Amino acid sequence: MAELQEVVILLGHADVMTYIQSGNVLFTPRLTSSRSPCRTETAALAAELEQAIAENIGIRTRPVVLSREDLARCVRDNPYPGETNPKLLHAIFLPHVPRPGLAAWVADAERQVRSKGSRDGAQLLDRTVYLHTPDGYPRSELRRALAKAGGPTSASVAASGGIMPTGSGLRRCRRRPVPARRPAPQRPGGRARRRLPVAQ
Repeated sequence: MAELQEVVILLGHADVMTYIQSGNVLFTPRLTSSRSPCRTETAALAAELEQAIAENIGIRTRPVVLSREDLARCVRDNPYPGETNPKLLHAIFLPHVPRPGLAAWVADAERQVRSKGSRDGAQLLDRTVYLHTPDGYPRSELRRALAKAGGPTSASVAASGGIMPTGSGLRRCRRRPVPARRPAPQRPGGRARRRLPVAQ
């Protein structure tokens, strides 16, 4: 996580900290034209982070950047407000507005696992999939169903997780092959930008 934290610092962001070994990064974005990142600015931050992570750490990932307001909305819209154990409630942040039919796909997956006795639940609201696992995440059949082809946590649909400017949330990072590294880009004045070691 130290490598990831350093990448975000190298990009000029402040108050950078990682959250456990989840891949979550909390930070205050460098100053822009507005006080709070809007959807366009968070998308630009995500693209910048994606490139920097690939170049400096050697991991291909699709970060999702959420503003403080996005996270507040996620908490406010939580469809499982009665769950008091944070280990049993998960949020998966999608990189884009979900395709038509994804909410029905999630509801159908929930029905299928419940027909087998599972108590898990999931709901798609805006760009967030809420996953409630009352019997624990490791035992969750629904989490496995959501990762199948076409599901919201499959590689073709979901981001690898969320990188957030100030707030909290969940982020997953899948390692993917990275093409051969290019020479380090030059900074003004001819100095090469510092590269971090590639994760093995």
